[in-house]
Formats: sequence, C-alpha cells, structure tokens
Amino acid sequence: MNLALFDLDNTLLNGDSDYEWAQFLVDEGVLERDSYEARNLQFYEQYKTGTLDIFEFLDFQLAPLTRYPRDQLDAWHARFMRERIEPIMLDKARDLVNLHLQRGDLCAVITATNSFITAPIAAAFGVTHLIATDPEEREGRFTGKPAGTPCFREGKITRLEAWLAGRGKTLDSFAESAFFSDSLNDLALLERVKRPVAVDPDPVLLKTAKDRGWQILSLRPALADSRP
Repeated sequence: MNLALFDLDNTLLNGDSDYEWAQFLVDEGVLERDSYEARNLQFYEQYKTGTLDIFEFLDFQLAPLTRYPRDQLDAWHARFMRERIEPIMLDKARDLVNLHLQRGDLCAVITATNSFITAPIAAAFGVTHLIATDPEEREGRFTGKPAGTPCFREGKITRLEAWLAGRGKTLDSFAESAFFSDSLNDLALLERVKRPVAVDPDPVLLKTAKDRGWQILSLRPALADSRP
C-alpha cells in the first residue's frame, strides 16, 4: 500500500475554502462586511506570502463558530457547499483522487483549514481520512480555540505523524508516499515524502520544484501538465 496526501485549497479546489467560508458569511449578513472582509483578505495575502501567524488567524477564523448553535452552522455549511465549493471542485482533482483510491492507496486530505469547513469537502472528493486543524468543542459548541497542534507548515508533519502512529505506521512504512500541494507553506512536508508534487504552484514553490526536479502538475483546465 502507498500513501497519497492531498492539500485542499488551491490544489484540489480552484480556490480557498477558508477565504470562501468567511466571504459566504459576509454575504449572508452574518459578519459585518466593512471590518471582516478587509481582515479576511489581509490574512489570505499573508498566507500566500508565507507570513501568516496561524494563531492570530485562528482567533479570527474560529470566532464566528462560537456565536451560533451547531444546527445553524450546519445549515449554512450545506448551502456553502452547494453555492461556493461544488463549483470550484476541479474535475482533474476528482480524477487524481479516484486514481489513487482505485489503486488501493491510503489517501488523506491534509489541510490547515479547520475540520468544520473541510470535512464535508473531503467527503465530497470520496476521501475518508482528513487531517486538519481541529476547532475545540465543549458541550456541542465551538470554543473559538484550536484543539491541539494547528495543521499548518511544520504542524502538518506533527499531525501526520500522529495520525500514522495511530495506525501503527510511519512515513517509512510506505514504498511510496506522495504529497500534492500548491503552496510554499507546505515545503516542510513536501521535503519529507518520497514523491513531492507541486500542483499549480505559487511562485516560490514553482522555483523550488524546478530547482529540485520535483513533478509539476496542473489540475486546472487552462494549464498543461509538465515536468521540469
């Protein structure tokens, strides 16, 4: 059995689910547009440049989850899936995931975006296993804090190793371990797997992939697949 790991935002999706969730809540009138939209964009730009403070961002991102009961949040999320996520689920991404599932690989989506947002998205791709930042819950309500290590940058390695350990495995247990990602923020994990794949990569990851001879792949219709 091989291991196949998939980043989610801007990799399997033609967009960022974190950003889109906040914008969905703004458009619903749940969050105040003038103050929240600007900060949401600011954090997104910090993420893209590799300067994001994950704990500052999580304070911002998880706060709205504390204000509403879970049934209301779930109802909003169902509409969010239909209106914002399904249109940006890439056909080539579905094909890639299905290829690894059909091969019998152990497949997981591994993402910094919190599991409330991403669990239904991973399921929509047919992936059972999700490694994500987990929002803390008490008595059925979110607290606004993360539970354990955020699944971000080196934290992805920490969370992956803990998940594999729970299955009695390590990265070295697999003849092949592949990780598909678009982002410079995932360089630490890309360097740890046997087969790093840069998917529609940002400029920093693109240069790194070319310098190191990593596979470069596009899942978006306008770009062609290539190798350096």
